[in-house]
Amino acid sequence: MCEGRRQRQGRKRERGFTLWFTGLPCSGKTTLADAVAEELRRRGLRVERLDGDVVRRTLSRDLGFSREDREENIRRVAFVAKLLTRNGVAVLTSFVSPYRKMREEARKEIGDFVEVYVKCPLEVCMQRDVKGMYKKALVGEIKNFTGISDPYEEPLNPEIVVETDKEGVEACVNKILRKLEELGYLPTKGC
Repeated sequence: MCEGRRQRQGRKRERGFTLWFTGLPCSGKTTLADAVAEELRRRGLRVERLDGDVVRRTLSRDLGFSREDREENIRRVAFVAKLLTRNGVAVLTSFVSPYRKMREEARKEIGDFVEVYVKCPLEVCMQRDVKGMYKKALVGEIKNFTGISDPYEEPLNPEIVVETDKEGVEACVNKILRKLEELGYLPTKGC
């Protein structure tokens, strides 16, 4: 039984996918994406990380934080993720990506798309903010800051929801890996 399942899942495993982490700033997207990426590499998958801060310093350094610029940033990321995904790579993105419309466009563009909503109350995100971005946004030094002066539209039907104020990193990572197994992107552990 396991051998047949392994063969079927082995074929699926070679198919790339994008794991799209979305949530408020300081909700834990990068921490979780890095931890999941490490586990996927350990399991032998080809993995690429696309992180908001890194992309903003490179691919999208010409963009600001207006709605239009945020949408263009997500379009660029979705295009890169699509290319990697179709070439058998597990792509893990960590972006606030505050607008549902853009996440849905990314889903359509990429195809093999798994949305991870990194849910965390605003108050907890503000406590975690070591860079002081929320404080600056509250006094008007940062414009269009998600959660303060710009909205965050929660996902309506994400494949995975993790609540980082209630669940530790290991529990969140295990939940994500189980869902990837359930969806056929990873072989079931133990087989």
